[in-house]
Amino acid sequence: MSAIAQSKSRIFSIISRSNRRFSSNVTTEPPKEPIISSSSLLKDQPPPPQNQSPPNSEASGTEKSRWSFLKYSVIAAITGGVATAGYATYAYTLDEIEDKTKTLRESAKYTVGDDASATDKFQALLYSSAMTVPAKLVEFYIDLRRLTEEQVRGFIEPTSDQLLPDLHPLEQHVFTLVLDLSETLIYSDWKRDRGWRTFKRPGVDAFLEHLAQYFEIVVYSDQLNMYVDPVIERLDPKHCIRYRLSRGATRYVDGKHYRDFSKLNRDPSRIIYVSGHALESSLQPENCIEIKPWKGEAEDTVLLDLIPFLEYVAKHRPADIRTVLASYQGRDIPKEFIERSKDYQRRMQEQKQHGRFWRR
Repeated sequence: MSAIAQSKSRIFSIISRSNRRFSSNVTTEPPKEPIISSSSLLKDQPPPPQNQSPPNSEASGTEKSRWSFLKYSVIAAITGGVATAGYATYAYTLDEIEDKTKTLRESAKYTVGDDASATDKFQALLYSSAMTVPAKLVEFYIDLRRLTEEQVRGFIEPTSDQLLPDLHPLEQHVFTLVLDLSETLIYSDWKRDRGWRTFKRPGVDAFLEHLAQYFEIVVYSDQLNMYVDPVIERLDPKHCIRYRLSRGATRYVDGKHYRDFSKLNRDPSRIIYVSGHALESSLQPENCIEIKPWKGEAEDTVLLDLIPFLEYVAKHRPADIRTVLASYQGRDIPKEFIERSKDYQRRMQEQKQHGRFWRR
């Protein structure tokens, strides 16, 4: 029992010492501020606005709208400018555009005299500055269109306004016989076993050699010169053909190359064009003799049949060959010429007989 009593007294002494330490610590620390309830704090402040976005997001949205407006404004301006340029290109020539925009282009250089007032000078400066950009755009369009038209003209127009040199003074009376190449003088075809081959039309040698005595013979083809030159070299070893013209000398219209005899530097009344596709390959049908296209028939005699008519023209030199060809329009010229020749000889024979009758 004595031991138990001693242990209890020892425990009570420890507890009393701990209570004394806790009370001393509380009294020595400074007093803390009282906690304010959240309800009293909310009563003194106004309520926050509903659905309020942060300031940064609002600024970024405004900036995006400005950029969108600027972007669509630039797109609209470019679209309008392109549409205006396209309409002007379609509706007006370059000379008309230059004439109509002359005032606008000169407005960028608008100035006033030295004796003008400061206000007038300032207004003139503002006006000139405002018109500078439109004037520069118009000048850029004119320069670009001129360059484009020159490039296009080099492709669609003949290489020269005078495709042939001047005639010799002693040959001013000579007619010019223009001949097509493909399906007129030659025919080319391709087969799988041998590739391309080129054939001469029957009678072409006699045709060229005989008519070279009377005509200036020119071959005018729509093929490239890399094809025309070697073919002519083999076709005409006697050099009866004076000149050869290829695709660069044609006029390109609606996807097709046409012969333009106005560029030959020859009198149009003395030009005869012979071709298997004459009417559909020339810009002057009144100078054309259209013959049957040759596709390789061995019994063909078209060129030889045409010699008498051409020889007659060269010897009698009509004032305008176009009038003569118009009288044969829609007819087979070799056959019609033979019929007219027979009729002429018959009438001449009748006149001779009639003259003999009166002399008796």
